[in-house]
Amino acid sequence: MSDLATALGGLLFGFGSAIVPLFNAEGYAVIASARGGVITAVCIALALGVGQTVGKLLLFETARRGSARLSRLMRRDRHEPGRWSARVRRLLGERRTGVPLVLLSSTVGLPPLAVVAIAAGASPQRRIEFGAACLVGRLVRFSALAVPAALALS
Repeated sequence: MSDLATALGGLLFGFGSAIVPLFNAEGYAVIASARGGVITAVCIALALGVGQTVGKLLLFETARRGSARLSRLMRRDRHEPGRWSARVRRLLGERRTGVPLVLLSSTVGLPPLAVVAIAAGASPQRRIEFGAACLVGRLVRFSALAVPAALALS
Protein backbone atom coordinates (compact mmCIF):
# COMPACT_ATOMS: atom_id res chain seq x y z
CA MET A 1 0.00 0.00 0.00
CA SER A 2 1.36 3.44 -0.86
CA ASP A 3 2.14 6.04 1.77
CA LEU A 4 -0.70 8.24 0.48
CA ALA A 5 -3.24 5.42 0.77
CA THR A 6 -1.97 4.56 4.25
CA ALA A 7 -2.27 8.20 5.34
CA LEU A 8 -5.75 8.52 3.83
CA GLY A 9 -6.70 5.31 5.60
CA GLY A 10 -5.33 6.81 8.81
CA LEU A 11 -7.44 9.92 8.35
CA LEU A 12 -10.60 7.89 7.85
CA PHE A 13 -9.71 5.41 10.58
CA GLY A 14 -8.96 8.28 12.98
CA PHE A 15 -12.34 9.86 12.30
CA GLY A 16 -14.13 6.53 12.68
CA SER A 17 -12.35 5.69 15.90
CA ALA A 18 -13.28 9.08 17.36
CA ILE A 19 -16.94 8.23 16.89
CA VAL A 20 -16.92 4.44 17.38
CA PRO A 21 -14.50 3.42 20.15
CA LEU A 22 -14.36 -0.17 18.87
CA PHE A 23 -11.87 1.02 16.22
CA ASN A 24 -8.43 1.22 17.83
CA ALA A 25 -6.47 4.13 16.39
CA GLU A 26 -3.42 3.31 18.49
CA GLY A 27 -3.28 -0.18 16.97
CA TYR A 28 -3.57 1.30 13.50
CA ALA A 29 -0.68 3.67 14.27
CA VAL A 30 1.62 0.84 15.31
CA ILE A 31 0.68 -1.68 12.61
CA ALA A 32 0.64 0.77 9.70
CA SER A 33 3.91 2.39 10.80
CA ALA A 34 5.69 -0.95 11.16
CA ARG A 35 5.56 -1.41 7.38
CA GLY A 36 7.14 1.94 6.55
CA GLY A 37 9.86 4.29 7.64
CA VAL A 38 9.85 7.26 9.97
CA ILE A 39 8.35 9.59 7.32
CA THR A 40 5.45 7.17 6.86
CA ALA A 41 4.99 6.97 10.64
CA VAL A 42 4.85 10.76 10.93
CA CYS A 43 2.30 10.94 8.11
CA ILE A 44 0.18 8.27 9.77
CA ALA A 45 0.37 10.05 13.15
CA LEU A 46 -0.65 13.32 11.50
CA ALA A 47 -3.53 11.70 9.60
CA LEU A 48 -4.81 9.89 12.67
CA GLY A 49 -4.51 13.06 14.77
CA VAL A 50 -6.44 15.17 12.27
CA GLY A 51 -9.09 12.47 11.78
CA GLN A 52 -9.56 12.00 15.52
CA THR A 53 -9.73 15.75 16.13
CA VAL A 54 -12.41 16.20 13.48
CA GLY A 55 -14.39 13.34 15.02
CA LYS A 56 -14.05 14.73 18.55
CA LEU A 57 -15.10 18.16 17.28
CA LEU A 58 -18.23 16.49 15.93
CA LEU A 59 -18.93 15.12 19.42
CA PHE A 60 -18.14 18.55 20.89
CA GLU A 61 -20.60 20.29 18.54
CA THR A 62 -23.29 17.68 19.12
CA ALA A 63 -23.00 18.21 22.88
CA ARG A 64 -22.94 21.99 22.43
CA ARG A 65 -26.18 21.99 20.48
CA GLY A 66 -27.77 19.39 22.70
CA SER A 67 -26.80 21.20 25.90
CA ALA A 68 -28.56 24.36 24.73
CA ARG A 69 -31.77 22.37 24.32
CA LEU A 70 -31.23 20.64 27.66
CA SER A 71 -30.66 24.01 29.38
CA ARG A 72 -33.93 25.33 27.98
CA LEU A 73 -35.78 22.23 29.19
CA MET A 74 -34.18 22.48 32.62
CA ARG A 75 -35.11 26.15 32.96
CA ARG A 76 -38.65 25.35 31.92
CA ASP A 77 -38.91 22.44 34.37
CA ARG A 78 -36.85 24.25 37.04
CA HIS A 79 -34.38 21.38 37.44
CA GLU A 80 -30.86 22.11 38.59
CA PRO A 81 -27.87 20.27 37.12
CA GLY A 82 -25.92 18.13 39.58
CA ARG A 83 -22.99 19.67 41.44
CA TRP A 84 -20.50 17.33 39.74
CA SER A 85 -21.59 18.21 36.20
CA ALA A 86 -21.67 21.90 37.06
CA ARG A 87 -18.10 21.68 38.42
CA VAL A 88 -16.80 19.85 35.33
CA ARG A 89 -18.48 22.36 33.04
CA ARG A 90 -16.91 25.20 35.04
CA LEU A 91 -13.43 23.61 34.92
CA LEU A 92 -13.66 23.01 31.16
CA GLY A 93 -14.99 26.52 30.62
CA GLU A 94 -11.96 28.21 32.19
CA ARG A 95 -8.82 28.55 30.07
CA ARG A 96 -6.39 27.81 32.87
CA THR A 97 -8.04 24.48 33.67
CA GLY A 98 -10.04 23.53 30.56
CA VAL A 99 -7.27 23.52 27.97
CA PRO A 100 -4.82 21.52 30.14
CA LEU A 101 -7.58 19.01 30.91
CA VAL A 102 -8.30 18.48 27.21
CA LEU A 103 -4.57 18.28 26.46
CA LEU A 104 -4.06 15.70 29.20
CA SER A 105 -7.02 13.65 28.06
CA SER A 106 -6.00 13.71 24.40
CA THR A 107 -2.41 12.77 25.18
CA VAL A 108 -2.75 10.22 27.97
CA GLY A 109 -6.34 9.10 27.57
CA LEU A 110 -7.37 9.82 31.15
CA PRO A 111 -10.04 11.02 31.55
CA PRO A 112 -11.37 9.43 28.34
CA LEU A 113 -11.34 11.93 25.48
CA ALA A 114 -14.84 10.99 24.29
CA VAL A 115 -16.25 11.96 27.68
CA VAL A 116 -14.17 15.14 27.81
CA ALA A 117 -15.27 16.12 24.29
CA ILE A 118 -18.92 15.84 25.25
CA ALA A 119 -18.42 17.66 28.57
CA ALA A 120 -16.40 20.39 26.86
CA GLY A 121 -19.17 20.86 24.30
CA ALA A 122 -21.65 21.33 27.13
CA SER A 123 -19.32 23.83 28.82
CA PRO A 124 -18.48 27.38 27.76
CA GLN A 125 -15.08 26.23 26.38
CA ARG A 126 -14.29 27.72 22.99
CA ARG A 127 -14.21 25.25 20.13
CA ILE A 128 -10.87 26.59 18.80
CA GLU A 129 -9.23 25.95 22.18
CA PHE A 130 -10.73 22.47 22.38
CA GLY A 131 -9.72 21.64 18.80
CA ALA A 132 -6.15 22.92 19.19
CA ALA A 133 -5.55 21.11 22.49
CA CYS A 134 -7.10 17.93 21.11
CA LEU A 135 -4.97 18.03 17.94
CA VAL A 136 -1.71 18.66 19.81
CA GLY A 137 -2.41 15.87 22.29
CA ARG A 138 -3.42 13.40 19.58
CA LEU A 139 -0.30 14.22 17.54
CA VAL A 140 1.91 13.60 20.56
CA ARG A 141 0.12 10.35 21.39
CA PHE A 142 0.16 8.88 17.89
CA SER A 143 3.73 10.02 17.18
CA ALA A 144 4.90 8.39 20.41
CA LEU A 145 3.42 5.11 19.15
CA ALA A 146 4.09 5.28 15.41
CA VAL A 147 7.69 6.50 15.25
CA PRO A 148 9.18 3.89 17.61
CA ALA A 149 7.21 1.18 15.79
CA ALA A 150 8.67 2.33 12.48
CA LEU A 151 12.18 2.42 13.91
CA ALA A 152 11.94 -0.96 15.58
CA LEU A 153 9.98 -2.95 13.02
CA SER A 154 10.78 -1.54 9.59
